[in-house]
Amino acid sequence: MTPPDSLAWTDAPTMEKPHAPATERNRDPILAILRRHFTDRHRVLEIGSGTGQHAVHFAAALPHLSWQTSDRPQYLPGIRLWLDEARLLNTPDPVTLDVNAPPELRMRFDAVFSANTLHIMSWPEIERLFALLPDVMTPDAVFCYYGPFNYGGRFTSASNAQFDAALKQDGPQRGIRDFKAVDALARDAGMVLVEDAGMPANNRCVTWRQVAA
Repeated sequence: MTPPDSLAWTDAPTMEKPHAPATERNRDPILAILRRHFTDRHRVLEIGSGTGQHAVHFAAALPHLSWQTSDRPQYLPGIRLWLDEARLLNTPDPVTLDVNAPPELRMRFDAVFSANTLHIMSWPEIERLFALLPDVMTPDAVFCYYGPFNYGGRFTSASNAQFDAALKQDGPQRGIRDFKAVDALARDAGMVLVEDAGMPANNRCVTWRQVAA
């Protein structure tokens, strides 16, 4: 069975352009979802941009969007290599965003995207991420997340169970999250569920919308 997609970057920055093979496989199914939900958007904040591959692919396909990449400092050089090579007009320089240190973002975004980050982060970090979102999103913003989920405390496939075990070997704080628990965090942050779409390789693409107070 095909294991779920995951970004496989290293902890140390490198001058060679980083590459995550899974991104090549999942980018077009994700793009189909973004075309539905980001058509009327203007500024996207990508949280955990990783290699930068998603950013250049989506920004090229959706030129009406300003696609703001972000990640922890050690990943920014690799992201810049992808952005510099693509030379797109709608990809500003990446910014530092670490949920353990409040970001200093000077603007709000009407769309947020993240892929394969929740199973890497610890649960307290996920809580901090969702608590942060209202501060960086406009009142009607859309948040689109791609990655695997459990439902009702159960894995959706044997390969997801194997993937979860591998994650926990790398760090006991990691693991595939239960959809209900994550959706509760989104609701606490003022969002409502718009779509929970099945994706290849036992993944989901979940979209929430911020509800104006």
